[in-house]
Parts: sequence; C-alpha cells; structure tokens
Amino acid sequence: MDGIDDTTRTELEAAVFRRLVSHLQGRTDVQNIDLMNLAGFCRNCLSNWLKDAADARGLPLTKDQSREHVYGMPYDEWKARHQNEATPEQAASFAARAEKH
Repeated sequence: MDGIDDTTRTELEAAVFRRLVSHLQGRTDVQNIDLMNLAGFCRNCLSNWLKDAADARGLPLTKDQSREHVYGMPYDEWKARHQNEATPEQAASFAARAEKH
C-alpha cells in the first residue's frame, strides 16, 4: 500500500478487521474447526490476537472480553447456540494439521 500514510493504513486495517468480525458473527453456520482446517485460524485465534494486541499496549482486556467482542456474545452462549460436535472427518483433518498451528 505504497503512498498511504501509517494512520490511514491503520484505519483501513481496523475497518477490515471490523468487517471480518461482523462477517463471522453473521456466519454462525461456519464452524471454528472448518475455519481452522481451511485457513489455519478461527474466531478464537482472532480473539487471542486481539488480547495479545491489548496486552502489548498494557491495556486491560480479559480473554472473555476479547472473545465476546469477536463472537458478539459471551463465548459459552455462542457455543450453546451455534457450535456443533466435530465430525470424525473434521477432527481427523484438524489433527493432521495441528502441528502447523
């Protein structure tokens, strides 16, 4: 992104993050294990990265707070509403890729 100043770049990246989070909140049919198997990251990864960024700046953000931000609701509520049991195929695919994460 040549020719874009750092402030604008940060604003664009923040807008993309917000759009990704909003998209994933609307796609509750997409399971985290599917995201992990296909892309190598999931909603939990995003929430962990958000917490890591807050920690790096010395900002108070708990794991539960970062997950609620990404999931759009408390994590346990999201799991109860939307998380399905992994199929044997999903679990096997995840296990085969787990060492890469």
